[in-house]
Amino acid sequence: MLSLSPRGTASEFWRYAAPLLALALTALITGAIFAFMGRPPLLTVTTFLVTPLLAPGGWEALLVKAAPLVLMAVGLSIAYRANVWNIGAEGQYTLGALAAGGLALALPDAPGWAIYPALMLAGLLGGVAYASLVAWLRTSFNANEILTSLMLAYVAQYLLVYLVTGPWRDPDGFGFPQTALFSDAASGPRLVEGSNLHLGLIIAPLIALAAWLVLNRSVLGFQFRVFGQAPRAARFAGFNENRLIWLAMAISGGLAGLAGMFEVTGTQGQLTINLGPGYGFTAIIVGFLGRLNPLGVVPAGLLLALTYLGGDAAQMNLGLSSAITGIFQGILLFCLLGSDVLITHRLRWRVRA
Repeated sequence: MLSLSPRGTASEFWRYAAPLLALALTALITGAIFAFMGRPPLLTVTTFLVTPLLAPGGWEALLVKAAPLVLMAVGLSIAYRANVWNIGAEGQYTLGALAAGGLALALPDAPGWAIYPALMLAGLLGGVAYASLVAWLRTSFNANEILTSLMLAYVAQYLLVYLVTGPWRDPDGFGFPQTALFSDAASGPRLVEGSNLHLGLIIAPLIALAAWLVLNRSVLGFQFRVFGQAPRAARFAGFNENRLIWLAMAISGGLAGLAGMFEVTGTQGQLTINLGPGYGFTAIIVGFLGRLNPLGVVPAGLLLALTYLGGDAAQMNLGLSSAITGIFQGILLFCLLGSDVLITHRLRWRVRA
């Protein structure tokens, strides 16, 4: 029979091989689910993971969907490495979109050179402000940041619904829950004329690189890592716990808000009640799949972005429900958590006496 036995030290091999094993197991499990549903497993998995990349504009759509996931996951990786569990990136993403969208609606005639940097700053500060509320509750009242950040995400969603169906609704929008379109200047520059390839596609990997340098080459990054691995030792060394909590929440919230700004200005061009299909929660999976390493988050973000495109392809080509995306992501997360056991334990075959 198979059993688990503790390793003496953590396995560096499995630290990076576990995500690949989790992906392989996810493909097998989803294939089995498709077979149970009466669908050809190989065709369905291929439709889900390969077909979107072969379609016209597939790579463009992949990059556009990956950008907000990478930005949010980078911020979450920093927070989680510091043992600060921000689960509310979805709410901070929404507040960043609201802050940037509100400014774009208030200044429709502003020139691009002035309005676009202002929108980036507004999105960043919107996310920071909302995340700082979580940090304040944690440091002042010892409120669990997992619960407070998660609940505030739903508050942000209801605020969005109120604004786009009430005071910010487009009077010429035939009653649809949406705001007026932003100006061309507010939509920002395009990397390729006539495409949706916005500036965030360049900024996201640059921020990932900068975050990696901060975590691995700076005193602040060292403090984050020590506080995450050994909180008591960090306190004994004189690290300011409250300061690190505030900084971790501000960084993760600010990047989530910036992701919301890029999504609402660069892709949608207006505020609607649906800013994204749960990007803030998917970014949590991206962070863990990328080993909480800002550089590892980039390929992980591309993979999870592919699941959104794959869900659309499976829905159109095979008649499957759009819920298949969430099923795949959920199975991937469980397989990843299970595979991570191999980092600290090894499988052994024991013969019963």
